[in-house]
Amino acid sequence: MTIGVLGGGQLGRMLALGGAPLGQRFLFVDPSRESCAAHVGELLLGPYDDEKTLTELARRSQVVTFEFENVDLGAARYLSELVPVFPPPRALAVSQDRFAEKSFFREHGIPTPPYHAVNSRAELDAAGEALGFPFVLKTRRFGYDGKGQFVVRAASDLPTAWDTLGAFPLLAEGFVPFTREVSVVGARRPGGETAVYPLFENTHQGGVLRRSVLRPNDPMQAAAEALLRRAMEELDYVGVLTLELFDRGGELFANEMAPRVHNSGHLTIEGCEASQFEMHVRAILDLPLGSTLPRAKAGMLNILGAPPPLPALLALPGSHVHLYGKSAVPGRKCGHVTFLADTDAELQARLDAGAALIASSSV
Repeated sequence: MTIGVLGGGQLGRMLALGGAPLGQRFLFVDPSRESCAAHVGELLLGPYDDEKTLTELARRSQVVTFEFENVDLGAARYLSELVPVFPPPRALAVSQDRFAEKSFFREHGIPTPPYHAVNSRAELDAAGEALGFPFVLKTRRFGYDGKGQFVVRAASDLPTAWDTLGAFPLLAEGFVPFTREVSVVGARRPGGETAVYPLFENTHQGGVLRRSVLRPNDPMQAAAEALLRRAMEELDYVGVLTLELFDRGGELFANEMAPRVHNSGHLTIEGCEASQFEMHVRAILDLPLGSTLPRAKAGMLNILGAPPPLPALLALPGSHVHLYGKSAVPGRKCGHVTFLADTDAELQARLDAGAALIASSSV
């Protein structure tokens, strides 16, 4: 069977690697010849909104999915008339607009920080008065990895914030003094069967995920899982869905959702009995879902920019190295390393050693 994928980045690459043991072939659409997913599957070169390319993708695929949420919504809807598309285009539409996403959460009882749509300087000033300071100003669309965001710390920042982002429709969101950031990742089949991984505790720097640690038996697991299942049911979701959450002393607030496999879940490749990538393939093909049970204590570090020398990475105890075959650009995700260990203390030591090595290579 051939699975069509809109997008040819590292998530598509890992989807193909996760689906290959199940006998699946992958056909990617991407506008760049440098697509790293082309190393492990066939590439249809073309823009995401080109009907000729999309028709060819549909003709040659039994099902189509996507590996990033900013894919053209019209393309997903066009394809859905020709071939099954999972996750459903509605989930894509909700996740692509931060105001629509927050409104979806609020409508279905998923707690969020307070928020306001901002389309003018006057509305920005009003949002500041309503939310207080600090608050976060975000573009409603095309934001990821901290892009399209401005932390407004005082009224004196409002002019700069508007000059920086005011050309776009915006969302002003109340600042949550969170204890930690977590994500909950799960998969759902067309008939409603679901499987959810243990929580991932995440550390960001500059809006970019740097470290994720698997937290089995976390006290917030049941609450986070209930919110994820609610979103899945309301969207009639199929595939892997991720809900990013702020934990404020045992109170959860939804930050955003990702209708795809997620960076924090990369450690499931070695850390769990079935990876999120294999799980996504199983879900969209309506196959029995796998086990989300951990195999060991597990954590992951992202590699941004030039990676350390491969021998040095491989020499790290408990390491499992994934390099994506992408050219090294400062700040660009070029790989990740997952560490497995028998104890929490051993895992922490291995993560710290890996982080030190990665930091030394980026100097």
